[in-house]
Amino acid sequence: MKGRKEPRKEKIEAVEKLAETIKKYPVIGVLDLYKTPANALQKIKKELKGKAVIKVAKKSVLLRALEKSGKTSLKDFITGYPALMLASLDPFRLYLFLQKKKTPAAAKPGDVPISDIEVKAGPTDLPPGPAISTLTKVGLHAKVEAGKIAIMKDKVVLKAGEKVTMDLASALQLLKLQPMEIGLNAVVFEENGIVYKKEQLFIDEIKLSNDIQVAIHNAFNLSINAEIPTKETIGFMLAKAQMQAKQVATEAKIEG
Repeated sequence: MKGRKEPRKEKIEAVEKLAETIKKYPVIGVLDLYKTPANALQKIKKELKGKAVIKVAKKSVLLRALEKSGKTSLKDFITGYPALMLASLDPFRLYLFLQKKKTPAAAKPGDVPISDIEVKAGPTDLPPGPAISTLTKVGLHAKVEAGKIAIMKDKVVLKAGEKVTMDLASALQLLKLQPMEIGLNAVVFEENGIVYKKEQLFIDEIKLSNDIQVAIHNAFNLSINAEIPTKETIGFMLAKAQMQAKQVATEAKIEG
């Protein structure tokens, strides 16, 4: 039985170099480059200059480099078309940056969306003809209204995680819908030994802003009602006290 083949010198050097680079950064992320255009990758690399670097290599090199650098918690996430993101920014900012850089794209057969694909009811620009058959084939209720095809009911045509079929891709193309996104897909980030999966990194900025406004309003009211002055409420409390004092003086007929 022949012995195991020794790794090439170039591969050993690549692992060593990548492992040393990994050790220099506090935040390590795993990306999935599936269907990411080369030009989009290069553009993001330039925009991240000085903040983060992206390392693309064979899976075996990535796995060994992670092991050698002590980042074994990330090894299970090296699947698909992986790459590493090494950064000085915190994981939440990095994830938000990557999400904002994504652009809409048409769905192609075999694509797997991360959220449900829904077609809303309403008129289209499609004239009567074979298009109706294409739309009804994927479960859409379509009919002709005012000389154009209209979708009569909202319909989820594909659930998240399911594959886009040829028929569905054709229907969505007719409707000029772009349910997919092009960009870098963050799988996981690790910082100070804590692993953050992508679902933990998502922040709804609008909801967060609204929650902060509500919290500020509640804190202001609590300070007033509990009579606990702060630098934000002391002016209001003094003005309120002055008004109450004037009211008491008026009712007691005390001249100032």
